[in-house]
Amino acid sequence: MSGKAQAHKVLVIEDDPALMFGLRENLEMEGYMVLTAVDGELGLELARRERPDLIVLDIMLPGLNGFQICRELREDEFDMPIMMLTALGQEEDVVKGLNLGADDYLTKPFSIKVLLARVRNFLRRYRQAEVEIVTFGQFELNRSSQQLSRGCKLIELTPKEYGLLDYILRNKGRALTRDQILNAVWGSDLIVTQRSVDRCVTSLRSKIEESPSRPKLLKTVQKIGYRFEG
Repeated sequence: MSGKAQAHKVLVIEDDPALMFGLRENLEMEGYMVLTAVDGELGLELARRERPDLIVLDIMLPGLNGFQICRELREDEFDMPIMMLTALGQEEDVVKGLNLGADDYLTKPFSIKVLLARVRNFLRRYRQAEVEIVTFGQFELNRSSQQLSRGCKLIELTPKEYGLLDYILRNKGRALTRDQILNAVWGSDLIVTQRSVDRCVTSLRSKIEESPSRPKLLKTVQKIGYRFEG
């Protein structure tokens, strides 16, 4: 175990005893300090008092549900990553959770290896210092000049393409709904729709993907939105 991993505190809010046991055991084996809660009220209290580095949050809980917990934490300006757990086929719940401020989700049943990988990725990026130059693949995004380059070649971006790329890079690995992207990139422009996001994604893919029809960087999350995995 690394000393860095041991410093991270993970809160699991889950009322299924078997799932809770498995999550706690695997997270502790990774070296994390694990806090647990089996109902919403206790989970929210622990989150506020202990300020964990990451929360694994079930949606369906006794007392306060996962949506309420997520909403209250974000309203109180707690910014730790929140990973929601949802039942298969509950896409509307996923979208609602993400729009309330959750960072990602996993659908039950899920692979513990996938969960641990997501946890590692979020904790590695959480509270990292803002950087002016961001690299991904063979590309480099300069936030100061708002320019994208590949080697010595500049890649022309429209203002919305730049806004989209900057936003998804700031949220790398996070599932983003179309509404979240609209609010972040288009703001209060009332004449745009979710189709505007799809068109901008298609246009941006043509500039950063080797095969835009089979994207490896800017992935579609079915029925939800998009995720950047570069």
